[in-house]
Amino acid sequence: MANAARVHAVENGKELADFTMIAYGGAAPLHASRLCEKLDIDRLLIPPGAGVGAAIGFLRAPFGFEAVRGAFLRLSEFDADWTNELIAELDAEAQRFAQAGAAELELEREIKAYMRYQGQGWEIVVTLPDRDFVAADATEIRRRFEDEYARLFGRALDGLDIEIMTWSVQVRSKLTPPAAVAAVAAEKPCYSDERRRIFDAREQLFVDAAVFQRDELESGDLISGPAVIIERETSTIVTNRYQAIKQSDGCLLLRLKGKEHD
Repeated sequence: MANAARVHAVENGKELADFTMIAYGGAAPLHASRLCEKLDIDRLLIPPGAGVGAAIGFLRAPFGFEAVRGAFLRLSEFDADWTNELIAELDAEAQRFAQAGAAELELEREIKAYMRYQGQGWEIVVTLPDRDFVAADATEIRRRFEDEYARLFGRALDGLDIEIMTWSVQVRSKLTPPAAVAAVAAEKPCYSDERRRIFDAREQLFVDAAVFQRDELESGDLISGPAVIIERETSTIVTNRYQAIKQSDGCLLLRLKGKEHD
């Protein structure tokens, strides 16, 4: 898993140490601390209900439908009328399905194109303007593609035509953006008489770990690894190098010991 993450980061020109890892799924909190050690990531977030995170995401996701069609177009030969007709057909399909399941909700539309430089074997996804197109929009579409390409790979390429391979129109219900949550600092060290032997992969030996029940922790509680934090759907392993702090929104924030944090 660590090697796959490194490859993905290199392909996208990113430094993993600059990020906070978010672990969800039944097995992720078991392995995430060790992955952070191998990847030199200082901060790890375990959200509430991490063990069933996919199910929670499904229930909270907007209701919608995405209509997709493969239709080749070179940007040097951009045809606004052809594009508007194609988008209208995809929009009608997406609207029909979305209205069937969310007729009482306010809907929003997003238009995307899967684009590449001529000669490449893979595409990147680019969000297009949500309006009728005119001939001059070829310049705007090129700018958006090059901006996204540079964001992913560091720079755009000169002198190459651009191809659109696939078009997408998604119609979905609107969601209220979540409010920002301020991080909670460690306020109260916690201790437990319950112990469990766990294997420390970094040290290659078994260690005694304190055992805690997640639903009994309060905001600001500090747990120093090695520890096991148990909940109904999964368990979080806090390795010796990390400490966990319960946040006000129920998340567990794991931080590398002995390092200053924002």
